[in-house]
Amino acid sequence: MPERTYEPSFAEICTKVNNAKDKNKKMAVLREYRTPSLEMFLNAAINPNIEWMLPKGDVPFIENDAPEGTEHTTLLQEMRNCHNYVKLNRDRIGMDEVIGNNNINTARREIMFIQMLEGLHKNEANLVILAKDKLLSRTYKGLTAKCVCDAFGWTENFEPK
Repeated sequence: MPERTYEPSFAEICTKVNNAKDKNKKMAVLREYRTPSLEMFLNAAINPNIEWMLPKGDVPFIENDAPEGTEHTTLLQEMRNCHNYVKLNRDRIGMDEVIGNNNINTARREIMFIQMLEGLHKNEANLVILAKDKLLSRTYKGLTAKCVCDAFGWTENFEPK
């Protein structure tokens, strides 16, 4: 197999999943572009036990209108900071929630989130907002918890089998 010289954005990957005709093809797309960052993003976007510590709804940010592939960051890079925005709800197993970075107050967290969005291409920024509001599968057909878990070999609790 030839080495890939271009790494598509997460928005492009989600579009490829959306456009794939059946579940097997959707899972093949996810497997082809699987990275730890993509796994982390999809887990945060779809896992019902992960809660975003940000308000639901629109985010007041200025879209980065630079052409794709130029002056902006990518979710592939930015996912290393995802722990600043989410917490893991472990109520179902009787344990305290896990907050990725509880040293950040709410106002600072929201400012950091807006700054991240403004650094991303507008397609990826909008993807993060869908993920935050747990609406990714409504926009990208077939990008469901079952499909992601099956593609990555996870249990229904988003853990490796």
